[in-house]
Amino acid sequence: MDSHFSNQQQDRMPVSGTTMGGVNVPRIVRVAVWSVFYFLFYLVQQVSELVAPLVLILGIGWSALPHVIGIVNGAAGNDPQTRDMIAHVAHSIPDHLEVGSHLLTPSSLVFDGLLLMAAAALCATLSTIAARTM
Repeated sequence: MDSHFSNQQQDRMPVSGTTMGGVNVPRIVRVAVWSVFYFLFYLVQQVSELVAPLVLILGIGWSALPHVIGIVNGAAGNDPQTRDMIAHVAHSIPDHLEVGSHLLTPSSLVFDGLLLMAAAALCATLSTIAARTM
């Protein structure tokens, strides 16, 4: 069953003056352009779907780690040596990382993960539109 996109008048009969030796050049150019867009949208979608969950889980885990250590510190009991060790570990967890000129925080990683999920959804929609337009 054909969609209404693939059964358009210009696809069935070439317009006079636009063919070169029986080849519909504008249609080939249009399909080539949409193919490039489809490739780019699909590539961004695949990379976003791969990286987004990793970034999101990393951000959530990093933001939850100080809270988990606080819970462990409360459950450690009265042993001062254990409390000192837990306090040392808690103070060694950074609240931000600077990688080159980028500043990474737990909240920025969560936001970036959600933004990558939105980019994947947008690119899936655009690649579907591009596929139907070809």
